[in-house]
Amino acid sequence: MVKMLIHAGMAALIAGFALPAAAQQPAPERKPPPRDEFFWLGEMNKASTVINSEEGLLDKALAPKLARGIAKVIAAGGEPGARRPSTVITFEPLMIKEAGVEVTLIHAGRSSQDMHATYRAAIMRDRLLALADQLSRTTRTMVDLAATHRDTVVPNYTNGVAAQPNSYGHYLLGLAAGFERDAQRIRETYARVDLSPMGTTVLNGTSWPLNRQRMADYLGFAGLVDNAYDASQIAAADLPVEAGAIVTSIALHTGGFIQDVMTQYAQPRPWILLRDEGGMTGGGTTYVSSAMPQKRNPGLLNGTREEASEALALATGPVFKAHNIPPGMPDAKDAKANSAMIDAGTRTLARLDRILKALVIDPQRALDELNSDWTASQELADVLMRSYKLPFRAGHHFASEVVDYAKAHDIKPTDFPYAQAQAIYRKAAVEMQLTPAELPMSEAQFRATLDPVAIVKNRATAGGPQPAEMDRMLAEAKQRLDRQDGWIREKRQRIADGLAKLDADFDRLAKSGE
Repeated sequence: MVKMLIHAGMAALIAGFALPAAAQQPAPERKPPPRDEFFWLGEMNKASTVINSEEGLLDKALAPKLARGIAKVIAAGGEPGARRPSTVITFEPLMIKEAGVEVTLIHAGRSSQDMHATYRAAIMRDRLLALADQLSRTTRTMVDLAATHRDTVVPNYTNGVAAQPNSYGHYLLGLAAGFERDAQRIRETYARVDLSPMGTTVLNGTSWPLNRQRMADYLGFAGLVDNAYDASQIAAADLPVEAGAIVTSIALHTGGFIQDVMTQYAQPRPWILLRDEGGMTGGGTTYVSSAMPQKRNPGLLNGTREEASEALALATGPVFKAHNIPPGMPDAKDAKANSAMIDAGTRTLARLDRILKALVIDPQRALDELNSDWTASQELADVLMRSYKLPFRAGHHFASEVVDYAKAHDIKPTDFPYAQAQAIYRKAAVEMQLTPAELPMSEAQFRATLDPVAIVKNRATAGGPQPAEMDRMLAEAKQRLDRQDGWIREKRQRIADGLAKLDADFDRLAKSGE
C-alpha cells in the first residue's frame, strides 16, 4: 500500500513537471468589461428589475427568474469576442431568449429614448473624468517644469516678434492658467452631464410611478434631469456641443504651445528643443531625416499638433450635426462619435505631457538672444517715468530712437555707447519739449535698465515673474491641482459606490428564487 502511494505521488510530481509552461502559469486576470452602451443597458435592466420588484411594479415571485436571465446575457457579453448590442431593441431579444417574454415586464415606463439618453450621459461622464484626469497630469508636469525654470529668463514673443524678457516658469504658469480654465469647464459641464434621464420615457414621462431617484443612485448620477422633454430631446444634443467646446479649448492651448516651440527649430542656435531620442524609425521625440544627416525632425511636436487638429475637427462635429434640425433628431447624440471626440482631447494632452518631459532649455542661449535684441527697451521708458516723472510717450520715443540707431549700426544692448544715448536724448528733448534736457539716468543705471535678468526680478505687479509672486503662484497652482484630483476621485467613487450597491442588490435578488 505504501509503495502504491509513493508511486502515485511520484506520478503526480512527474505529471506536474510535464505540464506545458503555459499551463503552470496562473491564468491572466480578465480585464473588466468596457463601460460601453452594452454595459449601461445591462446596468439599467438590473436596476429596473430590483427597483420595480421592490416598488410593486413587478411580481416579486417572477423577479428572480428575470434577474438570472439578465445576468446570463451580461455574462455572455463579457466573453472575449462576444456580441455587445448597443441599442434597446437589439439587447432585448437576448433577454427574451434567456428569461422568456415575461422579461419585457421590466420595460414598464421605459423607452429606448430615455435609456439611450442615459447611457450617452453615463459614457460622456466617464470620458470627461478621463479627460480631467489627463489634464491634471499634464498640467502638473507643466507646473513642475515651471518650478524648475522659476528663474530661467527667456524671450517672449508677440506678433511673432521678440517682445520682452520673462521667466520661463512664468510663461508656463500662464499656459497652466489656461488649462485651469479648461478644468473648470470640465467640472461645470460634468455637473450638467451627471444627471439621470432615466424614467422620463420619450417626451412627457409615464403613468407608471417610477422611482427615478433610486435609478439615478444605482447608476451613480448626482441627480435627475428635471424636465422630461429636455432629458432626451434637448440636453442629449447640446451637451456634446458643450463637451466639444472644452476639447476645442484644450486643442487650441496645446497647438499654440507647440507652435511656440516649433519656431525655434528654424533657428541655427535655438534655446529650446526636444531631447533627441530619435533615430531613423521616428519612434522617439525626434527622428533623423532620410536625406539630410544633420536634421533632427521634431516628430513628437508634429504628431501632437496633428492629434490636436484631429481633436478640433471632431469637436466641430456636434455643432454641425445639431445645426438646423428640429428637437429630438439623433444626429448629434451618437455616443461613439462623441466619445471619439473627447478621447482625441485626452490623447492630445497625453502627448503634450511627453513633450513637456522632453524639453531641453538652454538658459545661456536664451540670455544671449535677449542681449542680442532690444526686448528690454520698454524698461527705459518705464524707469524714466517712474524715477524721473518723464511722460511715458516721451520716454517711449527716446527708447525707440535708441533702438533705431542700434539696429542701423548693428549695436547690441550691452554695447550701446552711453554718450550716444545722451545725444539721442538731447535731440528727443528738443522734439518733445522735455525737462530736463539732459538724460537723467547715469551710465550705470542706463545699463542696469537694459539687463533682462534684473527686469524680471524687479517686476512689482501682482501676477508678475518676480520670485515672490512666482512662489505664490506655484503654490496655488499645485493646490488647485490637488483639489482637481480630489474632485475626480470623488466623482469616480460615487459611480463605483452606486454600481457596487446595484450589483449586491441584484445578485441577492437573482439568488432569492434558487
